[in-house]
Amino acid sequence: MDTFAPVPKGGIIVAGSRKSVAKYIIAHDVGTSGNKAVLVNTEGSVHGKYYEPYQTYYPKPGWAEQEPCDWWNAVSRSTQRLLEQTRISPGEVLCVTYSTQMLGIIPMDSKEGPLRRAIIWLDCRAGEQAERLMRKFINARVFALIAGAALGGKDGLPKLLWLKGEEPDIYDRMCCFLDVAGYLFYRSTGNMMMEWTGASVFGIDLKKKRWLTSIFRYIGLDPEKFPPLVRSIDKVGVLTKEAAGDCGLLPGTPVIAGAGDAPCAAVGSGAVNEGEGHVYLGVSGWVGVVTERTPQGKRGAATIHSADPGKTFLLAETEAAGGCLEWIADQFYKTEKKDPTISNVYALMDDAVANTPPGANHLLFTPWIYGERAPVDDCYVRAAFLNLSAEHTREDMLRAVYEGVAYNIRWIVDIVEEEFKFPLPCLRVIGGGARGEPWMQTLADVTHRKIETVRDPQEAGAVGAALIAAVGLGIYPDFESLKKVVKVDKVFEPRMQNREIYDSLYRAYQDVYHNLRHLYRKLNKPRFDRPVCET
Repeated sequence: MDTFAPVPKGGIIVAGSRKSVAKYIIAHDVGTSGNKAVLVNTEGSVHGKYYEPYQTYYPKPGWAEQEPCDWWNAVSRSTQRLLEQTRISPGEVLCVTYSTQMLGIIPMDSKEGPLRRAIIWLDCRAGEQAERLMRKFINARVFALIAGAALGGKDGLPKLLWLKGEEPDIYDRMCCFLDVAGYLFYRSTGNMMMEWTGASVFGIDLKKKRWLTSIFRYIGLDPEKFPPLVRSIDKVGVLTKEAAGDCGLLPGTPVIAGAGDAPCAAVGSGAVNEGEGHVYLGVSGWVGVVTERTPQGKRGAATIHSADPGKTFLLAETEAAGGCLEWIADQFYKTEKKDPTISNVYALMDDAVANTPPGANHLLFTPWIYGERAPVDDCYVRAAFLNLSAEHTREDMLRAVYEGVAYNIRWIVDIVEEEFKFPLPCLRVIGGGARGEPWMQTLADVTHRKIETVRDPQEAGAVGAALIAAVGLGIYPDFESLKKVVKVDKVFEPRMQNREIYDSLYRAYQDVYHNLRHLYRKLNKPRFDRPVCET
């Protein structure tokens, strides 16, 4: 295992020939639809942000790809705009760090760089490879006992096997593969490596902190194509002259690894102590718990590495949360989105939900528009409105979408409590969804749990990355000390008058999957598992 030494304490950096007192950390939240550059001080306060979008390509059913250079262009442009917007000097920047989407695969050539577009986390092309891989271990259950969770078409190892089988020339040429963070380390510093949290979704020994090389050999992958490993708090290098020029920063500015989006968000939520849980509601969503234990993955939940080098992170991810709200806004609120007098269509939608009765007139929505990981691990399942009749309105359908995501979160929270024995009486909620008070109240009512939101919930991932870097810099002694840094903003208590209707619909919601899962497989398996054509 290769690691890099932490940045020395004291807040003094020497970058080029200039010596400055650095005050800020630039954290990049590199998501599915774009990158957000966030200027954070060492107390976790946001002093500026700038968003730069990029494109996702869907060349075939079930496929999702992005251009790696688009990530770097977004990082460099957003850094420049952030500096202009906040009027800080490059010498005031203590370091750069990253919170990134996970499970990306970028095959790299040591001289040419990326050999193809990145296969990102949304992509589920490798279902057949996942099934073949697990048959090597008798069945999915035996594999889960070895690796911690069953595999699906969206997982990293099946995608690497897909690459080896379907694009052998690229697989043979690559010196290693990188994930999104690893590629940004490469563009920032010239070094190829992978951070522990990102590596853990491909396969590391969570206790020994090493790649599972014997497993890789057994399933037919080359261990030498897996990059060196670093911790979230490690310095992965310094900005090269070229990278610094792209970003408008000083050459030699330290780059701290940061972590995957979910582990960063855990830190940014303030739920950093043993057994504490948080909920993220962005395009995707998840329930996460930080622990000193190493829980065995099951029911769509998996254990990966925490940003805290001494802990693991139980993660149960739902593939679409805010993504469902984006979909209904695009399809049902087109006129409002084009209306120049309406500045925020989501605020308009929140008002509509607040004025629609709980239960949406007994209309159910299942939020599985991209397939699902948790509470059901099934890449073939899809979304649906159930019990739709002529009496339902657009507003009923809208509220059903909000509630459908809440039912999904409740199912995941129930699994975490019942299967993993982590009591979660209170949930910290972060992400863009945490800004919608009607949604937060609905979540409290559906889950029967107290909901807390934090300051700057949409920037929790970037703030978390910055606080991880602050630990790496020695500004904070450990991750537990960050509990006092992250402040609670609002609290939502469950309302007892809505308990009966939500309990009834929640049970019906669970029945939907159990009754229709075979139909979804029949409809979608031929679409996603057909032979890949030559390109």
